Amino acid sequence: MHRLTACCLTLCAFLPCARAQFDLAPAAPATKGVLVSEVKTIAPGATFAVALKLDHPAGWHSYSQNSGGLEESPAIQWTLPEGFSAGPIQWPVPAVKDGFFGKSFVYSGSPVFLIDITPPASLETGKTVTLTADATWQICEESCLNEKNTFTLNLPAGPAVEKDPAVAELFEKARASQPLQPGNLKTTAQSDGGDILLRVESGASFDTEPADFIPNQPFVQAASAGGSIRRDGNAWLIQLKRATKDAIDHDIPQGKSFSGILTGTRPVAIPDTVIAATPPVSLPFAKFLPVLGGMLLGGLILNLMPCVFPVIGLKIMGFVQQAGSDRKKIALHGVTFAFGVLASFGVLSGVLFAARAAAGGGSDAIGWGYQLQNPWVVLALMLLMFVLALNMFGIFELGTSATSLGGSLQSKHGLAGSFFSGVLATVVATPCSAPFLGVAIGAAIALPAFQFFTAFAVMAVGLALPYLVLSVFPHLIDLLPRPGAWMESFKQAMSFLLFATAGFLLWVYAGQIGLENLLGPVFGLSAIAVAAWVHGRWNLPHRKPGTRATALVLTVLFAAGGFYLAKPPQPSAITWEPWSEARVKTLLDEKTPVYIDFTAQWCATCQVNKKRAYTPEVVALMKQKGVVTLKADKTKPNPDIEAALRKLGRSAIPVNVLLAPGKEPVILPELLAPADMLEALKRL
Repeated sequence: MHRLTACCLTLCAFLPCARAQFDLAPAAPATKGVLVSEVKTIAPGATFAVALKLDHPAGWHSYSQNSGGLEESPAIQWTLPEGFSAGPIQWPVPAVKDGFFGKSFVYSGSPVFLIDITPPASLETGKTVTLTADATWQICEESCLNEKNTFTLNLPAGPAVEKDPAVAELFEKARASQPLQPGNLKTTAQSDGGDILLRVESGASFDTEPADFIPNQPFVQAASAGGSIRRDGNAWLIQLKRATKDAIDHDIPQGKSFSGILTGTRPVAIPDTVIAATPPVSLPFAKFLPVLGGMLLGGLILNLMPCVFPVIGLKIMGFVQQAGSDRKKIALHGVTFAFGVLASFGVLSGVLFAARAAAGGGSDAIGWGYQLQNPWVVLALMLLMFVLALNMFGIFELGTSATSLGGSLQSKHGLAGSFFSGVLATVVATPCSAPFLGVAIGAAIALPAFQFFTAFAVMAVGLALPYLVLSVFPHLIDLLPRPGAWMESFKQAMSFLLFATAGFLLWVYAGQIGLENLLGPVFGLSAIAVAAWVHGRWNLPHRKPGTRATALVLTVLFAAGGFYLAKPPQPSAITWEPWSEARVKTLLDEKTPVYIDFTAQWCATCQVNKKRAYTPEVVALMKQKGVVTLKADKTKPNPDIEAALRKLGRSAIPVNVLLAPGKEPVILPELLAPADMLEALKRL
């Protein structure tokens, strides 16, 4: 019942704006807007100001650059002569209003927004130039209305600027309505991932206590929304809450800096301030010891994790092969493996420490195992696991010089193999650490440098300890089975764990590049498998030199092609919206052209079209023509999409159609080419 009540309240809160969006709100007096120039005559290279004045109906209000919610702020799209440039909107100090979801920052009455316009130095005098502003804004009372208007200024160009005294008072009041921007303010901000503590060095601008802080960014809340303002010597300390969810429970991206206005007798603009992390504090030994214990235990447990177990298989093979070898050599391999673990942990923890510093020191921004957030790192690990799995399964052999990768510790490269096994164990282990070391790692990341590196060194010792113990106490190796024919079967069995690890990394990779781009990596892995098969079958010592050379060339070509197909794709230059009949009707009613891609994940031709048809020239022309792109995804059954296809006389995909108001649909060829797109777009 409580959840139902909350939903009803939310619906009631959004109903006014929803009514406005669908033209269901009752008619209201429109805002009267005017665009005014501060000068009667402009001059080459001389910046001048224009003002957009909005006279709102009584009881209605518009919004500041940060509305505090989902409402839209005023915006201006300029059409200027060649060489002219327009600066950003200069926002007056808004009023703080209590809304259903928190604080809103609004303008009532007749707000004035200033914009600086700069003509080119080469402006020819004696002519009149035309400035056109397409302005949009939203006003709300009990309901919300989106309004727009086009304003035009015709200004003569002369040798010198001539101000217009008739509007001097308007511009004077407009500048007085903006916050003071003193040049001697010193601001710092700190956060531990939650609240932000803003410190502002006081000066002549702060004769009285500030009343509130109005943020310019949506991820920071006003001081009056649960924060506080207090004096600290010659500075003011402002505690600010973060906003992580918007009114409809969408995540709000958290920025690394923020700005705003301190209101009071004379509002003051707070410049853009970087949010640094709270400096780490050393733990007392009694509290640090449990952290070390957790890191050591976690390192030990990592040896049993699925991500690490394939590497343990490689190490066990080495143990078995050395069961009758020299004890000192076995111990040396154990120490070398442990050194590889320690060295790689040192590198990874050093990178983590540097990343923490670069991110402002916040443990909320950087974490252990976060290297998997980089698609290139995930790709490299995935290919490494996949190639090692092919090798262990017997598709190809790495050869004598590379057997250290698999743990052949009796060869002349044995120590290098042990070291690499330690490195590989570390790289593969770190993604598995979070479920078992969350508390310990979370505490360690926030520690100062000495305790930070000590904690991760203890974790490395835990990971290397079993191998080290077996090498120092070699009689335990006698408990292992003797070499025999079973070893090949065991090696192939271990390859399936490596295949599973590669599959897990492919799943992570798909989440980073998007499911629609997964076909490339799948074909890429297939090409790399072919390269391994060609190498293992024909690039062998007993083959003829010509055969081996051909095999080597094919191996390189297939491997390079596979890597090219698997690499992270370039971000799409087209923003696709979900298709619906209602959305199409709304856009066409607004005289907006629509491009619809009827597609599906299982449609190979559809994926080919996406790769080849949307060239930069096509995308640029789409934007120039104002085309809105919609994706009708038929991966799962959708009766509405089927009905839309039948209306177009089609039953199978791909179908790409361009719709323009008042014109017949233009259905493009199934195998889409850039030339087809350009021809259809130019006809708009």
